[in-house]
Amino acid sequence: MMDSSAAAADELGSTPEPTIVQPAGTTPTPPYPARDLQQGEQHQPPPPPPPPPEPRRVVGEEVQFSEELEDRGLLESSTRLKPHEAQSYRKKAVWVSWASIIVTLALAIAAFTVSVMRYSASSFGFAFDATLDVLSSAIVLWRYSNAAAVHSAHREYIACVILGVIFLLSSLCIVIKAIHDLAIKLLPEVDDFLYSVSILSGILCTTLAVIKFMLGNVLTSRALLTDGFNSLVGGIMGFSILISAEVFKHNAAVWYLDGSIGVLIGLTIFAYGTKLLMDMVPRVRQTRHYEMFE
Repeated sequence: MMDSSAAAADELGSTPEPTIVQPAGTTPTPPYPARDLQQGEQHQPPPPPPPPPEPRRVVGEEVQFSEELEDRGLLESSTRLKPHEAQSYRKKAVWVSWASIIVTLALAIAAFTVSVMRYSASSFGFAFDATLDVLSSAIVLWRYSNAAAVHSAHREYIACVILGVIFLLSSLCIVIKAIHDLAIKLLPEVDDFLYSVSILSGILCTTLAVIKFMLGNVLTSRALLTDGFNSLVGGIMGFSILISAEVFKHNAAVWYLDGSIGVLIGLTIFAYGTKLLMDMVPRVRQTRHYEMFE
């Protein structure tokens, strides 16, 4: 009797577990929302990896890429420049070539006059180099006379081969003349006319060389760079005439400086022409089937 009453008392005193009543028409809330959210995030697919950076070509790969373009008869400028940009730079190369022809032709005539009147080996060497500059600029003018051949590797290499031959012939003439003047101990004469020609030729040829180097780098043109090198040599020879004449004026014992500079310039032109032919003759043969000009 006491047991039954105690059991009844326990049932009356115990607290029932609460029950959550969900209103009709709503989605039941999960008992552990934070844990379920973490599990849902774990089941989501991972984000895609970032795209790999574009590979940068090293120097060796750039050279190989340039050679592949040349094997197809194109210069590297075909991938660097847009069509209208290439034509714009081509026109600039034509105008610079015309300006170089006019300027260097006038300097060549003046230098030949100084060489004959003042017996200057350096003046003779500069006159020959100025004549070479006229011919090289004419070759570059032919190289870029055709708008459709602005990226033609075959036309480029033909121009370089012609330049190489002219370099060799001119260097032989310069060296022979300078050695002859050294052998007979020819003493140069100095006057204001020689100074004027030297300063003018040095400034003009150096300026032309800088412009040709800039255009040659943009158009990846070995012919333009060679023409720029020839103009640079002309500028150096112009200043060398001034230096040798001034030295001889103050010290007649250094009479050989003028002829020595002529020999040095001639050998430099000869070495450049030889290297140019060694590089370009095989390439002319490789690209003869890819003539991109009319």
